[in-house]
Amino acid sequence: MTRSTRAAGRRSAPRANRSRQRAQRAYRTRSVSKAIGLTLVSALIPGLGFVLGGRKKLGAFVITLYVGLLLIAAYAGLTQRDALVALAVDPSRLLLATGGVLVVGLLWICIVVSSHKLLRPISLTSVGRFTGSAFVGLLCFGIAVPTTFAAQTVMAQRDLVGGVFKSEKDSKSATRPKLDEKDPWAKKPRLNLVLLGADDGVGREGTRTDTVIVASIDTKTGDTTLISLSRNWMRMPFPEDSPLHAKYPDGYYDPSGPAEQPEYYLDSMYENIPKKYPGILGATDNEGADVLKLSAGAALGLDIDYYMQINLKGFEQIIDALGGITVNINYKVPIGGDYGDGPGSNTARLPSSYLQPGPDQKLNGHDALWFARGRYGLSDPSRQERQRCTIHALVNSANPQTLVTKYNEVAAASKELLRTDIPGDILGDFVKLGLKVKNANVTNVDLDKSKNFPTGQRPNYAAMQELVQKAIQPKTAPVASTPSSKPSTSTTKKPGTKPTTVKPPAGQPQNLNDACAYDPSQTGN
Repeated sequence: MTRSTRAAGRRSAPRANRSRQRAQRAYRTRSVSKAIGLTLVSALIPGLGFVLGGRKKLGAFVITLYVGLLLIAAYAGLTQRDALVALAVDPSRLLLATGGVLVVGLLWICIVVSSHKLLRPISLTSVGRFTGSAFVGLLCFGIAVPTTFAAQTVMAQRDLVGGVFKSEKDSKSATRPKLDEKDPWAKKPRLNLVLLGADDGVGREGTRTDTVIVASIDTKTGDTTLISLSRNWMRMPFPEDSPLHAKYPDGYYDPSGPAEQPEYYLDSMYENIPKKYPGILGATDNEGADVLKLSAGAALGLDIDYYMQINLKGFEQIIDALGGITVNINYKVPIGGDYGDGPGSNTARLPSSYLQPGPDQKLNGHDALWFARGRYGLSDPSRQERQRCTIHALVNSANPQTLVTKYNEVAAASKELLRTDIPGDILGDFVKLGLKVKNANVTNVDLDKSKNFPTGQRPNYAAMQELVQKAIQPKTAPVASTPSSKPSTSTTKKPGTKPTTVKPPAGQPQNLNDACAYDPSQTGN
């Protein structure tokens, strides 16, 4: 290359830079208001500001990346639900997701600021500069707030999963089954879960499991059967291969004691048996829950796989976090009240007030708790029915809109107040099964109190096992009837102004929508 050629190249370089700068100036707007409008558009369509500002290649790249991310998100949401569920219950992936959300938010803010710099007029007054800067600041704030909220939500989910659902290697259970992590339900047509409501609040001595409900779930359809066990049942059995069967061969009670033994009620087992025989079941993080899993399973003729335990005060906090629940109240339900006798009782006192009857009553956490547990002057079966209706209402209230806006509060309450032996290794499969349950048929099994346990002293567990087995058997499709050749002469009856709930015969399952319908004829006794 000759000296004259090199000199010509050096002279042409400044000219090229100047021409590029002139081209970029040509793209700059003439007014602050127009710059603000285009900046807003570029915030909604990242990369468009670069194109309008003359950086066409960079703008095209950012727009392509933005559209690609939207398409990937739409594809994952529509076709990869299982993968998203797996992401939502994996603490390590959730940590990466949190970082990804923050990076996307930061890049978005950088794109908005850079776009405005390209689009604003070259010469600006102090007022125009302040106006443009203030608007860009508001846009960045509008991006930072949802980005931070999304990151906090993902971290709340990570804390909940890691804090409550421990992996098998990080937790111990004496009664937890071994399932195939790849397909846990392949050889398990029904999953049996015991729900425990532990009352260990202020003023109570020890922990009493006032609520014990077994949920038997069809793993293919999600159809669920709920079975309530009475808190005052005695002689609770144990499986013959359990070391507790050797201690209580005729059930959990004292053969030399009186007929009524409150310290041998079902609700005392969680605390009393581990105290008397610590470590008898082997290594476990919650021996009281393992005791109840074994005994409730033996009483109902089921193998209980897992437990879910909630402190009743925590239940109140979760209801409040969800914004309350809606239930039908068929009779006055007491708030407070104590008979003054029996385990866990305090000084005798009357209820402080009552929940009044009425359809579609919106309850906060405090009132929902007493709707589920109030029993002063009412029967235990009515209390059990209200507990099942509370669970039903809770499931129905957990809609996507509520969970999105209240998730951090729900997750924080759940982390502190839930205990379970469900391993995090198969939590994704549990979530997918839970989605089936929400849209499936949920029924309640009436264990026929008048026949099988008129009192809690000698429940007929064998008879109750037969009722449970009938209730959970797969339903056969009905045979189609042959249509009659003669037209029907009956007239169609118009529905009444008040729906009437027909209660099935004792011992028959009942749909929870019917069981929890408004029926002011009920008395709670």
